[in-house]
Amino acid sequence: MAVGIFDSGLGGLTVYDQIARDMPDLPVCYFADSANTPYGVRTADDIFELTCAATQQLFDMGCDLVILACNTASAAALRRMQESWVPDDKRVLGVFVPMIEALTERQWGDNSPPREVDVKNVALFATPATVSSRAFQRELAFRAIGVDVEAQPCGGLVDALEDGDEMLAEALVRSHVDALKRRMPHPQAAILGCTHYPLMQEAFQAALGPDVKVFSQANLVSASLGDYLKRHPDMLGSGEETKFVTTGSPAQVTDRATQFLRRKIEFQAA
Repeated sequence: MAVGIFDSGLGGLTVYDQIARDMPDLPVCYFADSANTPYGVRTADDIFELTCAATQQLFDMGCDLVILACNTASAAALRRMQESWVPDDKRVLGVFVPMIEALTERQWGDNSPPREVDVKNVALFATPATVSSRAFQRELAFRAIGVDVEAQPCGGLVDALEDGDEMLAEALVRSHVDALKRRMPHPQAAILGCTHYPLMQEAFQAALGPDVKVFSQANLVSASLGDYLKRHPDMLGSGEETKFVTTGSPAQVTDRATQFLRRKIEFQAA
């Protein structure tokens, strides 16, 4: 009864890792489109086509429910997929919803008019494609008013993390936080709007300062999935084993994934 997790590369492993801790008996099929990463610099049409192709493979592997553990895909492709592509008996969910639920302290099913929330100044760190889509701001506006979101495109950070270059990643975090603070000197909260970024949560927190609440997605998405499956047990697919596939070199992705999570993760060819 597998659930699919899709990411353009390794970032979604942060979501997988938390799901595996919270629901150890849940089989998961993880798809890394490593041959085409990063998505953050691609066009919306490219992202849509690549995400659909990967999601179809996860459907074929026995997953009726697929999580786009990729903010860029969630921002650029999810709504279009749900409106025109996803079959009636399948579901594709993104990673914005749990984050906005946490930030606004209201459930996504709460369709009352947007209201004021305690947090007024929010820093959003994301890929260039996610930032340009303004999807986070659009979804947030359905739930909250009076929130100023300053978005910082974090060019190069995904590449550094995929390559395992932690020193470069830390330098990029400091640079991107400095750039954002020039426009928003005192954010109250920060959204790590890419599933790669939890690996650098301590660096973001250090650069932002102790008074900024940093929201990271892995635990929020896992908790949201657990709640969703309780309400929709019929969405557990027919797959019965956890597996990891990639469009890239399985040996290379296995090495990087093992370094990424600091435990052995074995990838096969997609």
